[in-house]
Amino acid sequence: MNRPQNLVILGATGSIGLNTLDVAARHPARFRVFALSANERIEELAALCLLHKPRYAVVARAAQADALRVRIGAGAAEILVGAPGLEQVSAHADADSVMAAIVGAAGLAPTLAAARAGKKVLLANKEALVMAGPIFMQAVRAHGATLLPIDSEHNAIFQCLPKSSAGNLVSLGVRRVLLTASGGPFRDTALAQLENVTPDEACAHPNWVMGRKISVDSATMMNKALEIIEAHWLFGATPEQIEVVIHPQSVVHSMVEYADGSVIAQLGNPDMRTPIAHALAYPERIEAGVDSLDLARIGSLDFAAPDVARFPSLGLGYRALKEGGTSPATLNAANEVAVSAFLERRLAFLEITQVIEAVMNALPARPLASLDDVLDADAAARREARRRIESKQAEA
Repeated sequence: MNRPQNLVILGATGSIGLNTLDVAARHPARFRVFALSANERIEELAALCLLHKPRYAVVARAAQADALRVRIGAGAAEILVGAPGLEQVSAHADADSVMAAIVGAAGLAPTLAAARAGKKVLLANKEALVMAGPIFMQAVRAHGATLLPIDSEHNAIFQCLPKSSAGNLVSLGVRRVLLTASGGPFRDTALAQLENVTPDEACAHPNWVMGRKISVDSATMMNKALEIIEAHWLFGATPEQIEVVIHPQSVVHSMVEYADGSVIAQLGNPDMRTPIAHALAYPERIEAGVDSLDLARIGSLDFAAPDVARFPSLGLGYRALKEGGTSPATLNAANEVAVSAFLERRLAFLEITQVIEAVMNALPARPLASLDDVLDADAAARREARRRIESKQAEA
């Protein structure tokens, strides 16, 4: 491609979006910002529009469009609104690469639109695969999209595998994939103390700078439960081939073990610009602004098996993957509602996984044949989660 890649960045004001803009700005001859989206941070989006001059800006509501127009001036960018706007820029004929960094179920439809338009999809939105794995992967195959994982763990596995396409790992000589996890801020906290954890404490991740929802997912390790499901769809790994290992330093981002006993690991500083740069330039390598890894300074790398009593979310992730059908969508939706309630101080930290498990028990897995099935399961799980949270509040 002689001209610069036209980048669509969904979720531009979040940490992934901002890091993507940082990497792209280091290579102006390679990348052009084509479209940016934001949900609530209109001031930040306005500043990004004035700096990067995208052709399109997408906001959630009409009132935000008016506010953005005032801040950037008429003609600075064409402003689109809501889900139709997100899907329009994701599937636009002039768009080359779509960074799917909208957190939660809201990112599913535009990410799927990008896949169906045959785009290069840089997948930071776990939910597209967790909720609709078979539908999403079928769209990638049917429309010739290129799918590149942005999660540091899956990007690491991608780099360690002999080839990028998902398939039978055994035929590639792979025995298992190992997802590393920092263990979050409560890795060594006494279990009794977790009852009184505050949202701010849960969001204080020791290694990574992330949004509040993702930070809570790291604290409960629901992020790793979702990544287990994601690894299945990305790499064709069975539940038995996916293992989670605690690695506090977040230097080894994940590993692949082969049939001959070899283990290949991808290492680097905990900086999301590394996987972002890898995916943006794939199959080439470009400067990302990331410092060199100083292993002598780090001194040692530690690993441990996860404590299932401390992190019951892991068991729920494996359960959802094995049940299949609508179960992963139910897991994800219940988690989103429960985490939101915790951040609003309407639910205790330990009650997050209790609510999720109760919702999964109440809503058995059903076959998944269409996007409507996904959305129906998502809505039902949200209703059930809200009902149970309200019931807990009434009992308190």
